Amino acid sequence: MKEGSTEAPIRHPIAWQDPAYTDWDALDTELRRVFDICHGCRRCFNLCDSFPRLFDLIDESKTGELDSVSSTGFKPVVDACTLCDMCFMTKCPYVPPHEFNLDFPHLMLRYRAAERARGIKPGPGEAQLTKTDRNGRLARLAAPLANWASARGNRLTRPVLKGVAHVHEDVELPKFHAKTLMAKAAHHPVARNTAAPAAGRKVALYATCFVNYNNPDIGEAARAVLAHNGVDAEVVYPECCGMPQLEGGELEDVAGRARRVAAALAIWIEDGYDIVAMTPSCALMLKFEWPLIVPDNAQVKRLADATFDLSEYIVDIAKKEGLADGMTALPGGVAVHLACHARAQNMGAKAAELLRYVPDAKVTIVERCSGHGGSWGIKTENFPVALKVGAPAAQRAADADAAFVVSECPLAGKHIVQGMEKIDGATAKLAVARAFHPVELVARAYGLVK
Repeated sequence: MKEGSTEAPIRHPIAWQDPAYTDWDALDTELRRVFDICHGCRRCFNLCDSFPRLFDLIDESKTGELDSVSSTGFKPVVDACTLCDMCFMTKCPYVPPHEFNLDFPHLMLRYRAAERARGIKPGPGEAQLTKTDRNGRLARLAAPLANWASARGNRLTRPVLKGVAHVHEDVELPKFHAKTLMAKAAHHPVARNTAAPAAGRKVALYATCFVNYNNPDIGEAARAVLAHNGVDAEVVYPECCGMPQLEGGELEDVAGRARRVAAALAIWIEDGYDIVAMTPSCALMLKFEWPLIVPDNAQVKRLADATFDLSEYIVDIAKKEGLADGMTALPGGVAVHLACHARAQNMGAKAAELLRYVPDAKVTIVERCSGHGGSWGIKTENFPVALKVGAPAAQRAADADAAFVVSECPLAGKHIVQGMEKIDGATAKLAVARAFHPVELVARAYGLVK
């Protein structure tokens, strides 16, 4: 028996349609098998709150072993998992093809799917938060009002949001825009630099729900940078990738999205377009999660093979054709957070690599989890834990003494800045007290955006 695997990790298709997948007794047997191995290893003790909860549960039991732990104590362990994939990708020595065959995040996913099969679901208010497309379409019709109502410090509406949807009163929530990225792209075409090195490349930018509704500036910066480098970039957005639904174990819903989006993007792939996702969570879904959920769908497989993360794609241009001239130095250094879902794509530190193409860039890498965890981190019971988990990342960003904080994950970047607010004077050093996507700073260096 090998102590740890030296081979690249692989993942098995998710057998969510097999009745055994949601069978409670079979699940409990697998939980106990995996938890016992984790208890004997403990390499993941500092990754997130799942593992401290598990180890405390065992250590405080009668025998100090898993045999005296009741299965009723497992739910807090599962609830603390944000599906960041860092244990699977960076820590666990027992992932497949090792014979122990551990996939902790997908086991937590299975537990949530089994809960849903038993009728255990979030409350009506919490369930509404994951309906990102519906919420975005409605909020853009009255964006100023929606942003006022969701603003941190609004003592009139935030207590109501806490009571109805269990959103912590102090968490900084994303803003909405009256003009989505799709609308901006339709009405404001960007002229390409046909003399640039990458002329001839064609990209379909998968807008993602967050960039389309909450931060179209990322998409505008991406369009400008790609056009400056000669790339023919079109914005496409059939619907949300379903990451919020995946976090809740709604696998049938995610499978439907995978099939529909893959079918919609197939015409672009057939026409020679690369697919570029603008946030790492969505790129992870298209590249890795969807093919495991609908493994027999040829369009999903083809989409996975054609998909790039945004930073990954621009770095690919830099390495193969070279980036267009015209970048100038930025005023101050950059603290670059390596988002967990970017790291989980196993493509290297593309955010940092991209920013090093900016002249004289002083790049400090922040390689710790932000603690946010998507829809997990905004909940009343989770936000204090999210700040605790993210404190080392916030401290590292503060210590960098940089003018800019950057993360490919907009929610992670926002959360880190909020953590920095608790460190004396940390945000005062920033050029703007918000986080940026790497492509926004590249666009600034080119003089394409202010």
